[in-house]
Amino acid sequence: MNKLNPRQREAVRYADGPLLVLAGAGSGKTSVITRKIAHLIEEKGIPGRHIAALTFTNKAAREMKERVSKIVDRGKARGLIVSTFHNLGLNIIREEHTHLGYHPGFSIFDAEDAKALLQDLMMREASADAGDELNDVQMTISSWKNAMRSPTEAYSKAADEREQRIAIVYKHYKEYLKAYNAVDFDDLILLPVQLFRDNPEVLTKWRKKIRYLLVDEYQDTNVCQYELVKQLVAERAAFTVVGDDDQSIYAWRGARPENLAQLKEDFPSLKIVKLEQNYRSTSRILRCANTVIANNPHVFEKALWSDHTIGEEIRIIRCRNEDAETERVATEILDQKLKNGLDFKDFAVLYRGNHQARLLEMKLQAYQIPYRISGGQSFFSKSEIKDAMSYLRLMINPG
Repeated sequence: MNKLNPRQREAVRYADGPLLVLAGAGSGKTSVITRKIAHLIEEKGIPGRHIAALTFTNKAAREMKERVSKIVDRGKARGLIVSTFHNLGLNIIREEHTHLGYHPGFSIFDAEDAKALLQDLMMREASADAGDELNDVQMTISSWKNAMRSPTEAYSKAADEREQRIAIVYKHYKEYLKAYNAVDFDDLILLPVQLFRDNPEVLTKWRKKIRYLLVDEYQDTNVCQYELVKQLVAERAAFTVVGDDDQSIYAWRGARPENLAQLKEDFPSLKIVKLEQNYRSTSRILRCANTVIANNPHVFEKALWSDHTIGEEIRIIRCRNEDAETERVATEILDQKLKNGLDFKDFAVLYRGNHQARLLEMKLQAYQIPYRISGGQSFFSKSEIKDAMSYLRLMINPG
């Protein structure tokens, strides 16, 4: 607790009601969440099995679990849930599958499986441009599910003929998934929300199980995820959510930074703690960031600051095209390496989309710069792995 600054300490110790921690970039929010879990177990006497911490990626969940295990006695932390929203949803469906009308051993369709089923359904609907429209249809159905819109509602609220057509495909898609004893990723959140809405006794059971809830990256929650959180905490309002409306970049997949403001309406006693001290960047970078952020439409005002040095000046380099840009990256690496006696492992190149990697790879190879690409195609997306998985799936789910 000594290493925490006053605002972080306040966020960790407050457990008397709903709490929103507005955490700027690099402000130590993961430390706050892990220390808070420890505080709830050690000081407040809440057993680990009655605490759940939700985040958005498996990697973040793993890291959080590791950090908690270092500061909390293993016996006291037994049963602690640290998972993604989707993993929690999956566990709820597994435990309550009979209420939802599913058999044990149900399958989970990934994006490729769902796309194959949609393509099949669209061809049956005699949609000639199924190939061109497929991604659009998949994204539309996903956004409807995330907004908790049923096929009937989607059809009645359709803006045009195209949306009506997609709503019909959505209806058949939902029926086929059920017939296959399968769910897709969006169902992992939607089905628990519908289950809790229709079965108060099941909701009561899960509220008793999860007595304190923590949620990371709250600005990235969509309508359905917000509803799931609200259902679980509505009774005792024992929760901490951590987020920052200035870091929301997933509106295109249904994220609603407005959910931060909605909390204040749904929980009037909500306490807000702002983490504004940044531990990652120099003062100059933060001053520039604050200037840019000031243009954002946001509900909560905050200003990041740092007690680091002013730092190097920021350079803005304009290149005439992509080729010149990658050329500049490669020569800059060589230049910095020679001037400062660095190793190639001391450099990292960030790019926005995987399509940019090819040109960069070619340029690095031309200059004989060794590199390793992080990310890329998932192991489970490779066709031979999907084939093997399909046979295994058939064995456990003949439906």
